Amino acid sequence: MNYIIAQTLPAAHFKRRFGIETNTFKAIVKVLKPEWRATPTPGAKPKLGLEDRILVAFEYWREYRTYFHIATSWGISESTVCRIVHWVEETLIRSRRFRLPGKRQLVRGFGIPTVAIVDVTETRIERPKRHQRAFYSGKQKGHTLKCQLIIDALTGQIICTFFGKGRRHDFKLFKASGIHFHPQTESLQDKGYQGIQKLHLYCRLPHKKPKGGQLTPEQKAFNRQLARQRVGIEHVNRRLKIFRILSGRYRNRRHRFGLRCNLIAGLYNFERSQGSSVG
Repeated sequence: MNYIIAQTLPAAHFKRRFGIETNTFKAIVKVLKPEWRATPTPGAKPKLGLEDRILVAFEYWREYRTYFHIATSWGISESTVCRIVHWVEETLIRSRRFRLPGKRQLVRGFGIPTVAIVDVTETRIERPKRHQRAFYSGKQKGHTLKCQLIIDALTGQIICTFFGKGRRHDFKLFKASGIHFHPQTESLQDKGYQGIQKLHLYCRLPHKKPKGGQLTPEQKAFNRQLARQRVGIEHVNRRLKIFRILSGRYRNRRHRFGLRCNLIAGLYNFERSQGSSVG
């Protein structure tokens, strides 16, 4: 499907097809246009225009088919698809247009009392040839990469990310990330973050059932209320994982995983700030 045909799609269908809204697509075109040379010298004129190249990259993220299958769909070579995807990713990162606020924003605060939700999501990878144990997640029963997300509970926007290997415990990943919250920021976590109260006093953790005992009705009510507040980050994970490159088994080189997660998170934030209503 080239850009001419894609333009005829209803907004909801465009979102389903490529994972982004039409307004986001236009913003990406605006960012990449200054870096695009339609007739490079020397060299032959490229087969695909800028808009089509962006669609190729997002088709790869959204469907996560192999370069071969996408190449046959667009009538280009596998190596060309690879170059297109990498060029779009690297140019968007350099533009800093879709960057996340970052962990410095957590230290500075947001001017008003903020509630931050912390969670980790995992993406399966192919079994590594070396150091397999470092990537093996007992929870997922397979080799994974972890992505730690911190979101603003009020706006739903992603503040920052951090990445690690599947074997590393969630709280150890948090400590390795070097995250520091503003004293007025309240943080919500699951049971995997036992010990965070030593690093940040204004935090809320669910009560753990004591060994051989039971939780009180008040503790159970507290846990249910906390779960209702934390569910927002599960919705964010779902929005990110409409891109099969994050929800399926990740086949690419691991060093590009963080770059792609951050780009997709930045695009998600952009659509939240624009008042997204599709998808």
